Amino acid sequence: MEQKLSVGETLSEVFRIYRDQAGVLLPVAFWVFLVVAVIERLTAEVLALFPIALVVGLGATFLYQGMVVRLVEDVQDGRRDHSVGDLVRSVVPVLWPLVGAGILASLGIGGGLILLVVPGLYLLTIWAVVSPVIVIERRRVFDAFGRSRQLVRDHGWPTLGVMAVAFLIGAVVGILLVQLADALAEGDIVRVVFSVLAQTVTAPVEGLVAAVLYFRLLEIKGAESASSASAAAASPPVDS
Repeated sequence: MEQKLSVGETLSEVFRIYRDQAGVLLPVAFWVFLVVAVIERLTAEVLALFPIALVVGLGATFLYQGMVVRLVEDVQDGRRDHSVGDLVRSVVPVLWPLVGAGILASLGIGGGLILLVVPGLYLLTIWAVVSPVIVIERRRVFDAFGRSRQLVRDHGWPTLGVMAVAFLIGAVVGILLVQLADALAEGDIVRVVFSVLAQTVTAPVEGLVAAVLYFRLLEIKGAESASSASAAAASPPVDS
């Protein structure tokens, strides 16, 4: 029987891992994005320092996303075996490919959404698991795009569904936190802290969605290959 990617089951696993591993995901996200926010504030009025803030921001964002992917890989057996330091160190060798792929994907998806919407959604779907492919399979950037498309093939609609629902949930939570910040904030420092809190709560979702999708698609593709091999083995030989 052909296996299908389930939107509900995938999202359920995403938020189960979020809940179970919140003690790792949230503190790390908070400190990462707090450092980025502080550097951005310090360099905001000095144009020459903008590249530094940009590099730090991109590096920190994708380092965190890669750590989340590694965390999901680590808990596939039901428990976490590696420390935060181990997870981060495992991502460092592929950090810049992650950044490069992230920039290329953002340009392609953003351009597609601006121009005709549909091409952007298509690219968003077929490139859904580029980050896990780079982190786990150690693929090069352009190979990772092709590998992601291969894994998503025949499961495009549920993949897009998972990403859309997760994005909407993250967006609603982020907007609520920003509005809360505006209502309570009496100064720039409070606004920065609430902005970091909003990023802290929503940042794990993107990495979790990509990683859970990756492992579910990998499992489905493996089952499909096994099924095809069994069918071929069961077929009677053709007489020459």
